[in-house]
Amino acid sequence: MAKVNEIFGCNVFNEAVMQERLPKNVYKALRKTMAEGKEIDASIADVVASAMKDWALEKGATHYTHWFQPMTGITAEKHDAFISPTGDGKVILEFSGKELIKGEPDASSFPSGGLRATFEARGYTTWDPTSYAFVKDGTLYIPTAFGSYGGEVLDKKTPLLRSMEALNKQAIRILAKFGKSVTRVTTTVGPEQEYFLVDKAMYAKRKDLILTGRTLFGAKPAKGQELEDHYFGNIRTRVAEYMKDLDEELWKLGILAKTKHNEVAPAQHELAPIFGTTNVATDHNQLTMELMKKIAEKHDLVCLLHEKPFAGVNGSGKHNNWSMSTSDGENLLEPGKSPKDNTQFLLFLSAVIKAVDEYADLLRVSVASAGNDHRLGANEAPPAIISMFLGDELTDILESIEKGEEAHDALKTYMETGVDALPKFAKDTTDRNRTSPFAFTGNKFEFRSLGSTASIAGPNIVLNTTVAEVLEQFADRLDGASDVEKEVLAIVKETMAEHKRIIFNGNNYSDEWVEEAARRGLPNLKTSVDAIPTFSTEKSIALFEKHGIFSRTEVESRTDILLEGYAKVINIEALTMLDMAKKEILPAVLKYNKEVFETLKIKQELGLNVSVEKEQSYGAKLSNLTESLMSKIDELEQVLLDAKNHEEVFDHAKYYREYVFESMQTLRMVADELETMVSATEWPFPTYVDLLFYV
Repeated sequence: MAKVNEIFGCNVFNEAVMQERLPKNVYKALRKTMAEGKEIDASIADVVASAMKDWALEKGATHYTHWFQPMTGITAEKHDAFISPTGDGKVILEFSGKELIKGEPDASSFPSGGLRATFEARGYTTWDPTSYAFVKDGTLYIPTAFGSYGGEVLDKKTPLLRSMEALNKQAIRILAKFGKSVTRVTTTVGPEQEYFLVDKAMYAKRKDLILTGRTLFGAKPAKGQELEDHYFGNIRTRVAEYMKDLDEELWKLGILAKTKHNEVAPAQHELAPIFGTTNVATDHNQLTMELMKKIAEKHDLVCLLHEKPFAGVNGSGKHNNWSMSTSDGENLLEPGKSPKDNTQFLLFLSAVIKAVDEYADLLRVSVASAGNDHRLGANEAPPAIISMFLGDELTDILESIEKGEEAHDALKTYMETGVDALPKFAKDTTDRNRTSPFAFTGNKFEFRSLGSTASIAGPNIVLNTTVAEVLEQFADRLDGASDVEKEVLAIVKETMAEHKRIIFNGNNYSDEWVEEAARRGLPNLKTSVDAIPTFSTEKSIALFEKHGIFSRTEVESRTDILLEGYAKVINIEALTMLDMAKKEILPAVLKYNKEVFETLKIKQELGLNVSVEKEQSYGAKLSNLTESLMSKIDELEQVLLDAKNHEEVFDHAKYYREYVFESMQTLRMVADELETMVSATEWPFPTYVDLLFYV
């Protein structure tokens, strides 16, 4: 492996490359756009395009693509060669500023929620100069926004950039009240990515993994994660080699892959990057997921990013570590040495508290998906109830302010090990809470409810926009204040009085918390189908329209896209289950039935003076389960047929959740019990032991 500092960012058209290859005035103009979000000067586009092309050609690129993020949750790309005919049968290599700035992919086949008719095909991609271009697989990738001919937003990047701008505007207003002049405030994110690795040959024998990303059948193995021996355990050689290659490819693309380790479940792992500006971090996370899958194949592995690939063991999430930073590098969620005296911090903290409480339903929608429904509230991930963890120190300070009492910083204590040779160090003032959906972890909030396949754009759009709304309210109050410090404390006091219900420092996995949350009036939107409609309430629409994130029609279209997507996922899973049950499981079970009853018949015909009671009992149970399997297959087929009678988008999704999904669960229960009875040589596909404990 090459030296990290030599390969890091080598395939990125980053600031060092720009400074080297662009004229000074062009570099300064582009740098200003990146640093301050100022509009790009179109006159420099030709110069930038030419430099990008020359650099990309040196890297072996032959094509360029406008790389965008449609509402599929993954990325999209259309590749065009740099070639241009000369008229004499030859070509020259060209790339113009116009080609850099604008592309025209077909917009008709991407999700639009009714915004676009099929025949309305024209779409536009627009260069995002705040994200670096890069070379991958012989192509120059240009990060872009994506919209329709009519101006409707069809991607996740555009509203994310809008939400960042909304927060920037209001945060600068707040900081001005503290006598600070900053050019820009950006949100930053470090998304921890969990994933599973399985053997490629085993994967190829599982139709459910291939088509849905998760196992639709599978009996619980004798050993799962009970011994807690996999978490942070020794990384197997095969996995370590994969991780090494993954790190190297990520580093080449300027992705700050920092931490890697085994996760809780067998065959589960995690990669965590250093935080970055939110839109760049979103790009990087999409690339990370893509490369995880691609590099796994080189090691005869398959990377599973589904939230719940295996029943009975922990699923995978994506922890969204979110904060706000100024252009000067100041973290606005840094408490400092004395949080009680840091009124600026307390004000920004209060803004987040109020935003999370008032828009908890939107935060829940932002992590809603059919896959994530398997995790939330399953004692392995935060519940569907959104709450905040602040820790004892900050909670005590805020409660003291609310009561009008003097607040006190926590006393510093030191870790005592009882071993003289071990160094002593200061303990943090509060513990961490791994059960909280939205936990303060020192100088940032960790939003832990995201599913592992999710684009982080959606949750961060909601976070940025809701916090921007509250900051605007606070800034308006401070505009008329004669004593800013006094008014800030009044705001903090009111925020605690009105929104402290959202703060919970205990065990979010407990049944007692569910009951307590209900008493507090916190929403408990248990499934995606429960949650998604809240995205298009009048309150939500007013918020998004006010800050220019979405129009009413764009909000409503996204609601339809989420509901349609949910129904489509369950439909694909149900059809896959039926196919496996009818073509693989049932034939294997019938064959095994035949073997059992033929053996029983032979014993009975021999007339031996031996008991066949146990064989008869076993055969009867096997036969009854086989009959039940066929009945459950028929039931699932019928509810799938009935689903066609529900055309309205919400009713359609609700039917899939309440009837199709439940029918799938009952079919699985019977099939999984049969797996424990049928001979291993007869069972038609790899079991959980084969998949989770590969060598």
